[in-house]
Amino acid sequence: MQEKIKYNTLIDGDIPPWVRRYIKQTGKTINSFEMIKDNETILLSVSGGKDSLALALALSLRRKWLPINYNLKAIMINWIEHPIDEEAKRKLYKFFEDLDIEFTIFDEPQYSLSFKGEFNCYLCSRNRRRILFNYAQENKMKIVALGHHLDDLVETTLINTCFRGNFSTMLPVQEFFDSSLFIIRPMIEVHENVLKRLAENYDLPVVKPVCPYDQTNIRSKLKPIISNLCHIDKLTREHIFKAHQFSEKINRD
Repeated sequence: MQEKIKYNTLIDGDIPPWVRRYIKQTGKTINSFEMIKDNETILLSVSGGKDSLALALALSLRRKWLPINYNLKAIMINWIEHPIDEEAKRKLYKFFEDLDIEFTIFDEPQYSLSFKGEFNCYLCSRNRRRILFNYAQENKMKIVALGHHLDDLVETTLINTCFRGNFSTMLPVQEFFDSSLFIIRPMIEVHENVLKRLAENYDLPVVKPVCPYDQTNIRSKLKPIISNLCHIDKLTREHIFKAHQFSEKINRD
């Protein structure tokens, strides 16, 4: 197995063309949807997986190329029922320190009492978002960045269309609480394969927290279906993105 390249080489400016294209695509989406403004503070939601670490890398590196500046902070919610180990924590803290991003890990219960014994992917996501939003509002941060990519958008579209009779999906920019908080998804036009390649080639401190539904949820079952569609037309994902006809500008003032 080939030894992975140190991610610090990217920080030092040794960025191969395919990684540069990834960062520029992320930046293009940020600009198209006016996701980030000068001097804003962006809160990154970190799962520890390849997606959120790749997003942190892109947002940090592109600051060196821009005439504007923005601040980055990141939090990870570590479920106490399925905690990551201390070595994983150490590597994550070092990664974000190298990227000049303030990083905090919160140990929280995964199973909220309000669930009344029920648990599924939706409830887990809702619990995570509640903690994330509370932290953002308590610290007067208006922008929360999530690591969703193009494949996530396509999967969500098919879930809503095929199982709920509703042609909708996650939005590039999403408003909450009368415009007091916004979610942004800078990688929403990036293929998941690009992020997999990044994690396979560089020593990102990827950690996969335990998820009891990881291999059995609907998303995992849709992935091969989407792959087959892309064998018919390789731009299937892009066509689905375009079909939503997202407005490119959302007033955040």
